[in-house]
Amino acid sequence: MFEVLQPPGWATPSGYANGIAARGKMIFIAGQIGWNEQCQFESDDLVEQIGQTLRNVDAVVRAGGAAPEHIVSMTWFLLDRKEYSARLKEIGVAYRSVMGRHFPTMTALQVSGLVEDRAKVEIQAIAMIPD
Repeated sequence: MFEVLQPPGWATPSGYANGIAARGKMIFIAGQIGWNEQCQFESDDLVEQIGQTLRNVDAVVRAGGAAPEHIVSMTWFLLDRKEYSARLKEIGVAYRSVMGRHFPTMTALQVSGLVEDRAKVEIQAIAMIPD
């Protein structure tokens, strides 16, 4: 399906891959936020929004004929890095409930704001269905 790229001598990353090599049909997932399918927020809690955001990413991936294990890259945009860091255990539970033990390449960025005022996180992703 794909090859995880781990340079020799580098420490193994926790919760992400340094690189992935893949070929096949690419699926590009626009930035998803923590609202439901009716574009309504059910919570202002960061962890709950992350869970919903990941479910939204999953829904788009599945609409393209793929599954979470086909995701090769994720970019997370967060409003509060300190809250994110303080709640990593809870975030890990929310992550694994959707993604399982699949850890694609990931980048997390703190941003000053998102377009939707209530959004605390936005996740953009790329998936690859093997040939």
